[in-house]
This record gives sequence, C-alpha cells and structure tokens, in this order.
Amino acid sequence: MKKSDAIIQLFDKPSSTFTYILVDESSREAAIVDAVDCHIERDLAEIASRDLKLKWVIETHAHADHITAADAISRRTGARTATPALCGVTPANLQLGDGDKLALGIDFILAIHTPGHTAGSMCFRWRDAVLTGDTLLIGGCGRTDFQSGNSAAMYDSITTKLFTLPNDTRILPAHDYRGRTESTIGEEKLFNPRIADKTKQEFIDIMNALNLAPPKMIDSAVPANQNLGAMNASAICASDGYAGDIPLALAHAWWIKGDAVMVDIRTQAELDCVGRVPNAICIQWKLYPDMLLNPDFDRELIANVPRDKPVLFLCRSGVRSIDCARRAQALGYSAYNVLEGFEGDPDAQKQRGKLNGWRHAGYEWIQG
Repeated sequence: MKKSDAIIQLFDKPSSTFTYILVDESSREAAIVDAVDCHIERDLAEIASRDLKLKWVIETHAHADHITAADAISRRTGARTATPALCGVTPANLQLGDGDKLALGIDFILAIHTPGHTAGSMCFRWRDAVLTGDTLLIGGCGRTDFQSGNSAAMYDSITTKLFTLPNDTRILPAHDYRGRTESTIGEEKLFNPRIADKTKQEFIDIMNALNLAPPKMIDSAVPANQNLGAMNASAICASDGYAGDIPLALAHAWWIKGDAVMVDIRTQAELDCVGRVPNAICIQWKLYPDMLLNPDFDRELIANVPRDKPVLFLCRSGVRSIDCARRAQALGYSAYNVLEGFEGDPDAQKQRGKLNGWRHAGYEWIQG
C-alpha cells in the first residue's frame, strides 16, 4: 500500500461532506470518520477492495446536515464506534475526551476537543494530518449559531489548539463547497479570512453577521445522529389514523438500510415527467387526468407490498400520501407519510423541486 493511501478521502455531493478512511499500512487496520448513510455500500466496498480490517467508526460531532452511517457500518463490520463525549451520542461504544488515543495498528488517532461549532466537537490528528470536522474549514470555519455553538469557544479552539500544530500539518475538513480537498495549518493561519490576524471580538462579530438559514435536515439529522444514525422513532410526528409523519431524512435512512419499504403513490404522468425513486414500488393513489381514486389500490398494495416492514408512502409534497397512509393502516400495514414528498413545497415563484423534498435533498432518483 502506498504511503499516500494512509488517508482515503471520499465525498458526498448533496451535503458536501468528506468521509475519511484512515489506514495503518502494516496491520491493514482502518478507521472511518464521518460516514454518510447513503454511501454505506461505497465505503464498505472501498474497505474490502484494499483488504482492510475496520477497527473504528468515528464521528467528529452530531451532524445537522446529513445522517451518519455509523450504526450500520459498525453492525456490518464489527468495528467499534467512538464519538465526542459531549455530543450526546449515548449508544457509542466509546465516549472520547480531550487527548484520548484510539490505537490503530502501530500508531494511534489523537482526539482533540475543539468546542465552538458544537460544545462537543472534536478534531482528530492522524500522522501528518488533522481531520478538522466542522471546526476549521478551508478558508472558513463551521457556523456557531445553533446546536450549542459558541463563537468565542471556536476562536479559542482554532487559535490555541489547531494553530499550535506544525505549519505543514495537513488540514482535512468535514466539508468543502468549492471543490477543494485540503489545506495546511500554515495556509489557514495566513489566509483564512474569518480568523487570520483577527482578534477574538473581530471573529465573534464576523460570525454574528453571517445570518445563515438553518440546515434543512437539522430537525431529523441531529436526533438520528445522536443515535448513530440508527432507526429513531422519536423523530416521527404522531398522526391520527396512521403510524406517523416521518421526516424525509429519516425515511431515506430507513429505506436505504432496507428497514422499510418505499411506495410511490404519484400518477404515472408524474413518474414519467418529474422522476421517480429507483426500486420504489409504484402504486397510483389517484389516476391522471381526472385524479379520481384508483379503484385497484387495495388489491395492488396487498399483492405487491408485504406487511412485515414499515411502509413509507411518498407523493409530490406529502399531502396525498396522508390519506393513502390512513388507508394502508386500515389494511393492516404500519404506514408512514413521508414529509415534503418527492418535489417538496412550492417556492416564492410557485416552482417545486427547489425548496425541499426528496429530489432537492439529492437522494437517489432517476428520470422516466
């Protein structure tokens, strides 16, 4: 194995998240950091192709913009999970404190507590690199305006912990939105516009003026990630007549793991023109163009969908699927309405697919 293969960098486009696989070449032991739920098979294939033994599944913090694959990867590989102690991820095998070391072959991964983005956020030093999570980004840093964020703590974490590392230390962030892959401590000390040559108060003022919109997945991602991405019923809103309204991200997590069946109840015209979820079962609730109820819905549902798993009903925006879920529940299914649907809500120009919904989130879909 080449020296350059000691760190493998992978990318999730919808959330601009980097996942890292750290490798000890001599023992072929590996650790994966910040895995994303929709890339489980990709990540496991990468590990298998290099004949690695996964020892650790690590999180830098409880993410608000995607759901982790930590639980699923741990279950499938036997690797132990390790998370920052102050992030509330109670199911993890190991709760990490500042300065803790995770043995990996003949070396170790060093945990560095860097509060600021969240109170529990951590960076991880591995050989000549530091995985900076959402603490220090290339030409920026993580936001501090939600989820126990603190701008003053962020300034201290960057300047007194990260910036004391050698200047040639490689920076590998959890995100980048401009196609960049890495930086160095020296470069960020000189050129990072948020913190280079800034006083603490100047940094706080910059952070307070960002005025960013909330992450679109925060309500579902954080509770799921505090459960290592495992099925989390607490995120589901109780509803009358069916099992509940399930957030889009959690529905995707159940579906991608095979823990639930997806049933797309839109018309054939919508599927053809707008797109559809690959491998979802398609049963029309109403028929185009008159939009009358499909008289064969019950028969088609019973013939095609088993009752041994939860059923996730998906429509355009999460409205038609309410009545559909109620009907399925009456037929003996554990039926859920997927909030936001495939196209989401209309924006200010009354256009769909641009504000929220399955397609906008970047989940799997195909045309036609």
